[in-house]
Amino acid sequence: MEGLDDHPLYSCNRCRNPIALRNNLLSKNFKARSGQAYMFSEVTNVVLGEKREQQLLTGRFVVADVYCSNCKEVLGWKYLKSFDDSQRYKLGRFIIEKAKVLKEYA
Repeated sequence: MEGLDDHPLYSCNRCRNPIALRNNLLSKNFKARSGQAYMFSEVTNVVLGEKREQQLLTGRFVVADVYCSNCKEVLGWKYLKSFDDSQRYKLGRFIIEKAKVLKEYA
């Protein structure tokens, strides 16, 4: 993972696999299954699940679950398509549940 000196680093809560850098954190104001969630522009060491259409609080989207590449824990989802023009800014972004990650410092 490039730029590990740019800590803090967000890691999988289950296996501590590095997931994202603070520089890629766009917002802390999102909601997910377990409560608070973060929006990231980029993540690493993850795999995507199958695409599916889902109704979320802010509208209907096509999303894919995001899994830790090491332990396979579901961390959140990625926005792939929006059916509402006002929500298109989310496309390609990742929602990671706060309860599923650790914020670590170098």
